[in-house]
Amino acid sequence: MDSRGLTGLDWRCRNRDESRFALFCVAAGLVIAIRYQFQLWQFDENGFSILSKKLPYWDFTNLWAGSRLAREGHVSWLFDVEAYRAGLRAMFSPLLPNQEWSYPPSILWLGMPLSFLPLPLAYAIWTFGTIAVLALALTPLRLPWQALAAILTSPAVVTSGVFGQNGSLTAALLLGALLTTTRAPILSGLLAGLLTIKPHLGLLIPVVYLATGNWRAFASAATTTMALVAATGLAFGFEVWTGFATVTSPLMARILEAPYPQFYHANAMTFFILGRSIGLGVVASYAYQALFSVFAICAVFWIWRKPDVDLRIKAVLTALFALTATPYGYSYDAVPFSVAVVTLYLSGRPPNRYIFCLLWFFPYFAHLPNYQGIGVGVLAPAGLALYGLLAVKRGDFGGGAPATAAEARLSRPGDSRPSAG
Repeated sequence: MDSRGLTGLDWRCRNRDESRFALFCVAAGLVIAIRYQFQLWQFDENGFSILSKKLPYWDFTNLWAGSRLAREGHVSWLFDVEAYRAGLRAMFSPLLPNQEWSYPPSILWLGMPLSFLPLPLAYAIWTFGTIAVLALALTPLRLPWQALAAILTSPAVVTSGVFGQNGSLTAALLLGALLTTTRAPILSGLLAGLLTIKPHLGLLIPVVYLATGNWRAFASAATTTMALVAATGLAFGFEVWTGFATVTSPLMARILEAPYPQFYHANAMTFFILGRSIGLGVVASYAYQALFSVFAICAVFWIWRKPDVDLRIKAVLTALFALTATPYGYSYDAVPFSVAVVTLYLSGRPPNRYIFCLLWFFPYFAHLPNYQGIGVGVLAPAGLALYGLLAVKRGDFGGGAPATAAEARLSRPGDSRPSAG
């Protein structure tokens, strides 16, 4: 493939000592992953995981059971908290802890096929299937196979799997939309539209389209979103969207805005939660979050307006900033963070290996300061994003100013072709 316009990256630039250190960190992370998995599948006397105090499938039970309820004609229960909880307890156990339906109804298209399968099999397909989709989405990065394997077994991916969450899938949609923004705008918009199953993670995608003047991607995203809304309404009744707007969204807002700390704040990674942890009220915390959201918007717009920055770096940094731009985010959403740790470790100037080692492990330990009432989880992705932004400003990820008009055309993101180095 043509590598002109992508001269700023060389995945082979790390020496053997740095590579061995990275391998040690990955191996140590896998040991921790095995420990978490062992605890997840150990059960107490009530049949719940000793790790989560819930079923070991954790949040995946919502997608599977909610889809099954919808398939059996009880879709309205998703928007009636007590009816939903009663339905889940009838399926699993009368002792099941409280759970709520928290997704846009369009995610039922993913859960519906899985709901026909036994829960353990559906969980396995979901977990490994979404990791496979992530691997496919990362193909344009042209990472060495060792780096790709590290990402697919990273602390963030493992955390998402332990929670039964969709972090690998949403990262695939986000990074896929960004990496195809200028080369395949229709596909990019399609992926962005599908990301509306977790819309708060796609807040910066319109900024990218605006910065690149990519109206085809805009149109594709809007069309996909409207088609998804219409198809969901036709299949399950348009009242599901009313229920989402009047029940699910307000419920999620109340959960987010509950007095700090709540047990679920342990894995939160946002500036809103940081604001709450230092004593700010709800309105002040939203204002605090807004400051960093605006900064993320400006940073992403600036990055995508620079023609000499490698497209892959633009995409990875944008996905990283996306984690800082939303008030609603948890460690199981942090897969783009692990992608950024690997990508930035391999590119640009030699990094401080020990800091990157701590960043690598952070999704495993983000809950520890939160348990102490210190909501600093967001500082890891924010700090790494700032590191990447300063590296862009220094010119670490670009090939310099093109010498000719022909080279200038090749250096534009729309004409870039990823290469191995």
